[in-house]
Amino acid sequence: MKLYVCYGTFPAPWRPGGHPCRNAYTALRDAGWDPDVVKSYGLTILPDQPFNQTEGRKEAKRLTGKSTVPVLLTDDGEVVADSKNIVAWARENPASGADRASASAGA
Repeated sequence: MKLYVCYGTFPAPWRPGGHPCRNAYTALRDAGWDPDVVKSYGLTILPDQPFNQTEGRKEAKRLTGKSTVPVLLTDDGEVVADSKNIVAWARENPASGADRASASAGA
């Protein structure tokens, strides 16, 4: 499982509702998942500018048609874009004991 984020999963108390990448990450962790976090850098307000085309942003665009993050790519190949959708996905798909075991084994 990979979670494409901007610069990280840091708290943003100055942002109403919190930082979207952190919200997605926290929801996944609370649901028992341990995603590989891929820092994709760049700015949402200028997503397709050449300086914003990092590998992570290119992959987000390949997966969703948009360069914006967060984007979740599950081990089954399911793609979930936008923090609210990722939070909802995490609530609907808590990790099972088998999921946790395979994640810790590096699968």
